[in-house]
Amino acid sequence: YGNFVDDLRVYVRGGTGGMGYPRLGGEGGRGGDVWFVARERITLKGIKEKYPHKRFVAGTGANSSVKALKGEKGKDCEVHVPPGISLLLDDGKQIGELNAAGERFLAARGGLGGSLATNFLPCKGQKRIIHLDLKLIADVGLVGFPNAGKSSLLSKISHAKPEIASYAFTTIQPQLGKIIYADYKQISVADLPGLIEGAHVNRGMGHKFLKHVERTKQLLLVVDISGFQLSVKTQFRTAFETILLLTKELELYKEELVTKPALLAINKMDLPCAKDNLNELMSQLQNPQDFLHLLEEEMIPANTLEFKEVIPISTYTGEGIEELKAYIRKSIDEEAEQENEEYRKKKLLLLQTSQ
Repeated sequence: YGNFVDDLRVYVRGGTGGMGYPRLGGEGGRGGDVWFVARERITLKGIKEKYPHKRFVAGTGANSSVKALKGEKGKDCEVHVPPGISLLLDDGKQIGELNAAGERFLAARGGLGGSLATNFLPCKGQKRIIHLDLKLIADVGLVGFPNAGKSSLLSKISHAKPEIASYAFTTIQPQLGKIIYADYKQISVADLPGLIEGAHVNRGMGHKFLKHVERTKQLLLVVDISGFQLSVKTQFRTAFETILLLTKELELYKEELVTKPALLAINKMDLPCAKDNLNELMSQLQNPQDFLHLLEEEMIPANTLEFKEVIPISTYTGEGIEELKAYIRKSIDEEAEQENEEYRKKKLLLLQTSQ
């Protein structure tokens, strides 16, 4: 998966409490706590390099003494992590998440100091093994089979410089780019490693790819108008079949993914026969039910993706790129307006019920 780290397993332990002072009834200080704090410009790879042992232990509470009957609390341990982290236990249970810079999560609580209740003996801190699972947060996620032209598209619409080549699986790690508009509005776009058939069962980069789609607000499917074939051993798929297969993979991984707002970019319009293929594809997309009988049963998704717009483009000649940028902007703005409207309605409802 290249040198990109999006999952890290760490050991955390709260500090042990301080000793009590039986003769004078003194209490030991509580052990320190371990906190995860979301910070910008932090990467899991950076954490791994800085703390190769991946162990985070908070300070021990101070013992009670004649001079200080109440011992001081142990030093807290703060671990800076990137935003977009889900915190999971070894059994896969999610215990929290940090989505924005500044958010904090108490990973391990310190033990109580020695007191009358504990016979003046200190308690140990909480210890856990936690998985830091990163899911990229982007406004738009590019979804498509290898060689559909996602990396080329990202390099055309943003300042990102992904690696581009003519063979499948050039992209082996997610790439983030930003589209900057004339009024300085920025929209982040994530180019995610190519899906293949069977990704939902973790074939290819399966789950490593699909988990990053979860956090994107919208999907942009990129499809090669001339169809796709991964290798000589695999079946050739037309553009229409490709769209259905991509939908199926998203649906099988997590049904909610298919409900996200989606745009469709039809790439490689500079190729011969592209216009005829596009006309055929548009008629198939308008009445998909009429063409489903041509496909195998297991390829047909339960719900088809509703595309807000279908935009023919060519990353080679630049055709349709500006239109695509405009549609992305329009779609994101509409979504934001809808969210604001819902928020205003909720506020109004709360005011009415409180009165």
